[in-house]
Amino acid sequence: MTVSNPCLPALREKAATLPLSPGVYLMRDREGTVIYVGKSRKLKNRVTSYFVGNDHSIKTARMVSRVADFDYILCDGEMEALTLENVLIKRHSPKYNVKLKDAKSYPYIKISRGEYPTLTVTRRREDDHARYFGPYQSSATAHEALDAVKRVFSLPTCRRNFPAEIGKERPCIYDQMGRCVAPCRNGVSAEEYRALVKCAGWVLEGNVADTERELTDAMKSASEREEYEIAAKYRDRIAALHRLSDKQKVVGDASVSRDVFALWEDDLSGVFAVLNVRGGKLLNKNEYLFAAGEIAEANDATGLLLRYYSEIGDYPREVLTDFPLDPEDCAVLSELFSREAKHAVSVRVPKRGELRDLCDMAQTNARQRAERYRAEAAREEGTLVSLASLLGLEVLPERIEAYDVSNLGAEHLTASMAVFVNGQPKRPDYRTFKIKTVEGVDDYGSMREALTRRLAHIGDGSPSLGVAPDLILVDGGIGHVHAAKAALSDAGQEGIPVFGMIKDEFHKTRAMTDGENEIAFARQHEVYVLIYRIQEEAHRIAVSSVMRAKSKTLTRSSLEKIPGIGPAKAKRLLAAFGSLRALTAAKEDAIAAVGGISKRDAKAVAEYFAAKRKDAGDPGDKETPI
Repeated sequence: MTVSNPCLPALREKAATLPLSPGVYLMRDREGTVIYVGKSRKLKNRVTSYFVGNDHSIKTARMVSRVADFDYILCDGEMEALTLENVLIKRHSPKYNVKLKDAKSYPYIKISRGEYPTLTVTRRREDDHARYFGPYQSSATAHEALDAVKRVFSLPTCRRNFPAEIGKERPCIYDQMGRCVAPCRNGVSAEEYRALVKCAGWVLEGNVADTERELTDAMKSASEREEYEIAAKYRDRIAALHRLSDKQKVVGDASVSRDVFALWEDDLSGVFAVLNVRGGKLLNKNEYLFAAGEIAEANDATGLLLRYYSEIGDYPREVLTDFPLDPEDCAVLSELFSREAKHAVSVRVPKRGELRDLCDMAQTNARQRAERYRAEAAREEGTLVSLASLLGLEVLPERIEAYDVSNLGAEHLTASMAVFVNGQPKRPDYRTFKIKTVEGVDDYGSMREALTRRLAHIGDGSPSLGVAPDLILVDGGIGHVHAAKAALSDAGQEGIPVFGMIKDEFHKTRAMTDGENEIAFARQHEVYVLIYRIQEEAHRIAVSSVMRAKSKTLTRSSLEKIPGIGPAKAKRLLAAFGSLRALTAAKEDAIAAVGGISKRDAKAVAEYFAAKRKDAGDPGDKETPI
């Protein structure tokens, strides 16, 4: 593709002065922002190639057209260059480097640290010394895996905080059913509990053999002590472990630990797929979706491997790829991964045999994901075409914004904005607006204020709000439409179409209105489903925001019943302990350690909650966190 950039002659001249040495280069735009980071064994050749010829891919050509300057850093070798490239990409998040865009939103299973570790599903991988397993393909898959190990090892399914809440409440029905070791009633020691959690971690990482050996040794030890009931529990756990293991697909012998990667690209999308094999069994798989042409160079492929492991941190013994890698790249990646993993990791590109078959399996997964995306895109585009035709729109509504207003009486007036792009929710662009200028319950005024504040961002360069929507939907009838149009007129954005959603007596949307005409759409099923999803998202965001605000008010007001505790001190206490439940269980010394809380205040708080615990049998006086 031909590149048009007035800076090309100067860039070629500067690139010609670079040495033929390993290093990292940073491409910058006219504002000095880093838009691409790369590495090369021979900097001069690699950087010069960007600024000569017209045979670039679309993605590379777009990047080169924006380059105004570049920096470079010389390195002692390829290992240093590879490591530095990864660090700089993390630091700058360059626009044209391929990212595992979905990696941080994928669910993980987290095992916390502490005397009684907890097992939870989370979408945030933090640097908190906890253990993370995954990412899993979906939240349902992660919860299924978590539920399975909790059943096998009879671990708690509740959210109680141990040891702080041991003996505080009655055990639940899972204890009576024999499906929980019940730390809430001291049914298991902290040491025994941690041993079970350790076994659960082994299973999650695919190490079933060590888990079975540990349980078998514990069963035999209990039997030798003639503790037959305990031995029977271990026997049942081993049987449950076998049932769980039998469900997993065997793709190698029990010593095999490998990840298998594949790339698939067509004219619509690109897919980076990975199969995780642990203990010889296919434990998990994931596919990451990209725009067509985004994976344009060999650097992108190695960069994807680097980004994957910097996010995941779980290194196998073998890494197999179906896409070609230079032998020197394989050697450097093997050395880098081995150093990070603290055990030998081999990166290979199999050509034949069983390992090639595994690569073909990964490629099939990538291709099928691309085909599903194509089918979904065609269906969603067809729905958007139908919606545009129904509403008489001049352009396809690729970006739809929906607004809803919610409140509790005259308190906590809130408007929400849900955003759908190409028929799918774009959650990073969601917003809530705390209404500031409206007095009393005034939905129309609230809608106008929210849209006025949102429309002020159009054209400001913001990636989320700087783009104008193709269609605005408001949750309400003619009055809401007029309020929205007034805001659009004030902002000089009258060209954006606005429609209100009219409900029937059962609170179901039956039609849409432009402020003058009603448009029925119930018989167009796909359009109806899309509008329903958008409306539900906007309503959910608004109500959730109001309830969060209300719960904070109620929690603070309950603390203000304590002598000496006003709104400011209540806020400090909740910020320090995170929740009312944690504050309830806190010692007097810990409460006194909070800034702005005197010893007298701490004593009053501790005595208040001590009295509450004594009266816990009276539901009317029981303090309930909201």
